[in-house]
Formats: sequence, structure tokens, C-alpha cells
Amino acid sequence: MTDQIMTLKEVAEYLKLTEKTAYRLAAEKKLPGFKVGGSWRFKSTDLEEWIEQQKDKVAENG
Repeated sequence: MTDQIMTLKEVAEYLKLTEKTAYRLAAEKKLPGFKVGGSWRFKSTDLEEWIEQQKDKVAENG
């Protein structure tokens, strides 16, 4: 995936989440994102890093 900016809807589809869940995770700073004019945006590279971190957490916790 190239370093592109994704919308909340695109991130929800990519992660197989509802938009509501993706919004909640972003608002709780559990998902890496930023707001532009009140709308959530996400860098694809940040999401890839976040996914790897989540996989590492699962591996550590067994």
C-alpha cells in the first residue's frame, strides 16, 4: 500500500470494522489518525505500522 490518506469509511472497510467502531477507536486514540476540518483522516503507512503492533501484542500475550 502506498502512503495515501484514507477516510474513516475506507479505514473501516479495510479493517473490516463498522464506521462507528473505527470512529470510536480513533477518538480514543487507539487508532492512528488525525482530523482535517472535523473529519478523520488516516495515513496508510501509519495503519500498516499499527497493524504490525497489534500482531506483536497478540504474539506477546499468547
